[in-house]
Amino acid sequence: MRLNANPTRRPILPVIGTILLAACTTAAQAAEITMYRDPNCGCCLAWAKHMEQGDRHDVTSVDHPDMSAVKVERGVPNDLRSCHTAIVKGYVIEGHVPAADIERLLAERPAGVTGLAVAGMPMGSPGMEHGDHRQAYQVIAFGPGGRSVWASYPANQGSAL
Repeated sequence: MRLNANPTRRPILPVIGTILLAACTTAAQAAEITMYRDPNCGCCLAWAKHMEQGDRHDVTSVDHPDMSAVKVERGVPNDLRSCHTAIVKGYVIEGHVPAADIERLLAERPAGVTGLAVAGMPMGSPGMEHGDHRQAYQVIAFGPGGRSVWASYPANQGSAL
């Protein structure tokens, strides 16, 4: 004797599993980001807009009177510092790091890496757009495992910088 003799009745467990998987996938894609910034800096808000494009991430901006203290607390090396410091899923994001690099970090979660940084404020990086001009810059992965180049962005032809 079959317990589920009704051929039109579908098991509910696979349906629930599919719904939960879809919810987890969406949650993994949309990350909450807390960005600490000097209240007088406008490029930080432009970077936040870059991060929010396409509803990829939600950025909460926190005006902080002592950004140096935030960077020291989060372990940002002096030579990698920029204008804002963000925290996403436990990682430190310093400066104008492109969204694609952050998404790769969250997907790969490499050992020994506590964050990514774009030192300074290079023209053409997210939040520092200036027409078609872009300076060459690198995204540096840092942490107890040392440092490495995570991504490189070349200057474009129109950039005389």
